[in-house]
Amino acid sequence: MTEAARRRGGRSTRTPLSRERVIATAMAVADEKGTAALTMRAIAEPLGVEAMSLYHHVAGREEVLDGMVDAVFAEIDLPPLGTDWKAAMRHRATSARTALRRHPWAVALLDSRAHPGPATLRHHDAVVGALRTAGFSVPMTAHAVSLIDSYVYGYVIQELSLPFAGTADLTEITDEFLHDLPADTYPHLTELATELARTPDYDPAGEFAYGLTLILDALHPTGTRPAAGIADQ
Repeated sequence: MTEAARRRGGRSTRTPLSRERVIATAMAVADEKGTAALTMRAIAEPLGVEAMSLYHHVAGREEVLDGMVDAVFAEIDLPPLGTDWKAAMRHRATSARTALRRHPWAVALLDSRAHPGPATLRHHDAVVGALRTAGFSVPMTAHAVSLIDSYVYGYVIQELSLPFAGTADLTEITDEFLHDLPADTYPHLTELATELARTPDYDPAGEFAYGLTLILDALHPTGTRPAAGIADQ
């Protein structure tokens, strides 16, 4: 076989470059290094191509970011049809937390894009539709979406910032914290840290579910019942 034929054969076995591959590779780079490191050259390197080759498939970095956000929304389950609205919102919020933990860079970008893609639009339309079908007014739907998303995004940001990854890490950090903490000066912090140290099965997912339940229980399609309940407390 000639050298030219071998080269042609090598090209024929290479996976063709596509917009989907560019976006998927960009997400992998961002997962590892963050979006600050996301240059066209950084995306091109693991693909084994020159940066200029990417422009045949994407217009530039902004379109890449648009595609990444849309891909994240595609990973989040839509609210299941035919279920109670609370169960549907819980399922969707839990799926969103999982996806955002998988892509730590995503929280800062999800609502920042001026050109949402089809998965983004489909996702938001399904969430709004689930609430409207449950009898939420348009204003209450807006309130509910804002409240639920603020909780999910904020929880994930805090969760990703914590200096521990599991129960063992939490126990070690708590022990160090208690060792250096003058109990007589900070009695309430000492009490809290001591209780945490005695909770070997601490579960961030459980904390998330607890807060989400409070939010869902406070929401009502008309917006009247929770307000009265809160005022009576």
